[in-house]
Amino acid sequence: MPTPVTAIPAAPSDRALAHFEAMLAFETDCWDTHEALQAEQRDFTLIDVRSPQQFAQGHIDGAINLPHGKITARRMEAFPAATTFVVYCAGPHCNGANKAAVRLARLGLPVKLMIGGITGWLDEGFTLAEG
Repeated sequence: MPTPVTAIPAAPSDRALAHFEAMLAFETDCWDTHEALQAEQRDFTLIDVRSPQQFAQGHIDGAINLPHGKITARRMEAFPAATTFVVYCAGPHCNGANKAAVRLARLGLPVKLMIGGITGWLDEGFTLAEG
């Protein structure tokens, strides 16, 4: 008798590979973002899409504050065309980062979601900057 795990068989390896590679094209995690922020040259812009008040209370050092509702074509013209954006919000209970990713993608800009948001960042033991 199969368990709830195996009642539906795992996908064939080629389909699993395509699925998980696709996920990595859409998402990054807190650990990888933290590591990338340590690099001498950053190859992405980190956007905190929460309110300015929440940002001031604590944010990831190196992030800029740009609430998802303020992401417009005109505002994004300030960034080089090939900029990859990584967006985050409060955590898995918040869809602000998803809304920001939709806005950026509609503008034709490369974007990834940092899964976990601030909650995930703190769960990893990383600190927040204030102000």
